[in-house]
Amino acid sequence: MTLKVSDIGEKELIKYIIANSRSITPDDTAVTPLESSNLISTCDMLIQSRHFPQNMSYHDMGFKSVTVNVSDLAAMGAEPLGFLLSIAIPKDLEIDHFKQIVAGVLKACDFYNIPLIGGDTNESSEIIINGTALGLTDKPLMKDDYNKGDLIAITGEIGLAALGFELDVLDNIYVKKALKPEARIKEGLILRDYATSATDITDGLASELYTIKKDGMGFMIHEDMLNISDEYKRLSDELGLDYLDLILHVGEDFELLFTISKDNLDKLPIDCIVIGEVTDSDVVEMTLENGFVERIENRGYEHYVSE
Repeated sequence: MTLKVSDIGEKELIKYIIANSRSITPDDTAVTPLESSNLISTCDMLIQSRHFPQNMSYHDMGFKSVTVNVSDLAAMGAEPLGFLLSIAIPKDLEIDHFKQIVAGVLKACDFYNIPLIGGDTNESSEIIINGTALGLTDKPLMKDDYNKGDLIAITGEIGLAALGFELDVLDNIYVKKALKPEARIKEGLILRDYATSATDITDGLASELYTIKKDGMGFMIHEDMLNISDEYKRLSDELGLDYLDLILHVGEDFELLFTISKDNLDKLPIDCIVIGEVTDSDVVEMTLENGFVERIENRGYEHYVSE
């Protein structure tokens, strides 16, 4: 039987590339020593039919294409340096729609203080936006420098976007989070001086926890620390959805997931939500509100296998 890409998924493809390259850093971005600092570089491709909800405006498509890349810089604690935009569009796309996409890109570049410095254009059957973000940091915030006893925290509530994708109402906090996500670049610049590790939550909390997990170490998450509102549970139930499944396995929050020592948490000058702690259990698990402990499944959004 011939093995296909859909049999293994995106993460295994990335592992293959990393294993066969001598120079790729297995983290959120590439890290290249540059004089007395480090050049941080990342790229992310967004395809209209896969990454942009049908009710997302062209302006918001452009804004999101910058956000997803800047979010990787935030996870590394990097100062934004420059953004490159490569875009492929159908030849019958209305010029006004193209201008709206570019306006969204420029608005995001201004918002994150990252200049647009170049790019490319091409033709495609649908809108494809590939961004590349560059940044600088003297102290890259890596994924796996945590220790047993460190606390696990997030920069804000998660699961809002996941619920927003399912709602028809246009004006509420959930839909806004889904259509107008923002990268936590300011928080990332602060966390590099306090956190022991970090990543951004794009594919779901569970997937990101497994991404940063190292052999012999584990994570205990506490449901009652996730600040899940009664409204969130009610809306999920009305839609026939499991609220924990939305929070753990969907993603698109662009909040930062980080670990931090208890001493540094007391000194941290930004708000955060502590959701658990690092253990030596070698498993990723959750203490539910009823006191039972369950393993968290390694599942989240993944190209080639996710629907």
